[in-house]
Amino acid sequence: MREPALVTRMRPFTSTIFAEMTALAVRTGAVNLGQGFPDTDGPAGMLAVAKESIDGGLNQYPPGPGMPVLRQAIAEHRARYGTEYDPDTEILVTVGATEAIAASLLALVEPGDEVVLIEPYYDSYAACVALAGGTRRSVGLVEEPGTGRLGLDVEALRAAIGPRTKAILVNTPHNPTGTVLNRAELAEIARLCVEHDLVAITDEVYEHLVFDDLEHVPLASLPGMRERTVAISSAGKSFNCTGWKIGWVCAPAPLVGAVRAAKQFLTFVGGAPFQPAVAHALRHELEWVEELRTSLQNKRSRLAEGLTEAGFAVRPSEGTYFITADVRPLGFHDGLELCHALPERIGVAAVPVQVFTDHPEKWQHLVRFAFCKKDEVLDEAIRRLHKLNV
Repeated sequence: MREPALVTRMRPFTSTIFAEMTALAVRTGAVNLGQGFPDTDGPAGMLAVAKESIDGGLNQYPPGPGMPVLRQAIAEHRARYGTEYDPDTEILVTVGATEAIAASLLALVEPGDEVVLIEPYYDSYAACVALAGGTRRSVGLVEEPGTGRLGLDVEALRAAIGPRTKAILVNTPHNPTGTVLNRAELAEIARLCVEHDLVAITDEVYEHLVFDDLEHVPLASLPGMRERTVAISSAGKSFNCTGWKIGWVCAPAPLVGAVRAAKQFLTFVGGAPFQPAVAHALRHELEWVEELRTSLQNKRSRLAEGLTEAGFAVRPSEGTYFITADVRPLGFHDGLELCHALPERIGVAAVPVQVFTDHPEKWQHLVRFAFCKKDEVLDEAIRRLHKLNV
């Protein structure tokens, strides 16, 4: 057999930092603040509908586009932002947002097309661009003077767009930094998309998890953007059901049709008994989500204070599950090296931001911590992190 077996374009993506750090946490008994999954369940009403669906026989293939009850609930939910979608022709249910992103890139990007990513970016983005045969161009967020907020570099974004640019992938609220792109930043993205006739693919899975009275603004809601935006979200983060993998695409019918053509040969369908449960959650559990948002905001502040006391220089987190911290005040300079050492050294797992970038040297001072954990778990992690400053 010819070696190596893996095709060239996928060789940089043989493992994920999340699997690596979680395995290290398990082996060492470390508190895992690396992988972003909650340690509590979602709303009881949603869980009850899932159980009823299983008991009621909803265990076979659902319809290819997704169950009508869920597509209708997604349309109603999306209308809250002022964007209307036809549940029959403009909404597609996917196996999580990760599949939605992969299918969108496979459907819309030709080999040689360029896709602009905003770095640091979630690791699947680069892998999916490679799967599609595209070329990625990355634009880094920049620290704003005075606040340390990581904001959009509009001029760098403009410079990254060229004649072969086909699409831009926008993630807000942003993983891994916790930045929430504001209306002015999104308006600049929209202006460039219209000017250069780009498709925008938006990852909005943290749409409800925004803090400090900030707002999530869907890019599709801005002038000229509905017709060129593939809006992606999911139930996992909003309803504490990351293992269910129920996501969706909202876009004009020609774009949804293209994405569906690719998606049907990935998983075909998935999650039959969970789809009615997510429909229930979108319609009846948003008060529960608001309580979750408030809880996470408090956890964000709890961990930020603990990290600061431990000697880290904490960057603002405006949403998501995550907060980033500068390791240099503690005498460290390489976040990847530190994250590999932390589980053995003090019993805490985190993730280095540099693995989410094309320019690791610019980001090696930052590490990402997840605060979507019980307070006692966060407190134990903080206690252990103080040992770094001893």
